[in-house]
Amino acid sequence: MTMHRIHIWSLVAVAAVAGGLLAQNTGVTRTPVYKGEVSVPGREAVVAKVEIAPGSEAGRHTHPGDEISYVLEGEVDLMIDGQPVQHFKAGDGFSIPGGKIHNARNNGKVPVKLAGVYVVEKGKPLATPAK
Repeated sequence: MTMHRIHIWSLVAVAAVAGGLLAQNTGVTRTPVYKGEVSVPGREAVVAKVEIAPGSEAGRHTHPGDEISYVLEGEVDLMIDGQPVQHFKAGDGFSIPGGKIHNARNNGKVPVKLAGVYVVEKGKPLATPAK
């Protein structure tokens, strides 16, 4: 199998994992666009386009590593357990430490579009639902 095909199948696997987390949240899409090596042993980077429809939320979840996101369009409320709600608008960026339970909600009237970068442990699901 060529490297190109392996890379495509890696992205399909990441999409399946990400989609599984958000399957119950029909107003949220997370589309991986890149997955690759980083300089930290045992970690990999995943870049995804994330969209949250008006009135929708991602649901409480964690990642096995850090999330760094940039708001491309719209406004989003970020709830990280133990912290006050944070509000971000287009042009803002934020990060969430690995393992922190969090949720993102769109209380606006237009879709929120984010560019998300995840630096996570290899072989673990990109996201895991939390109670």
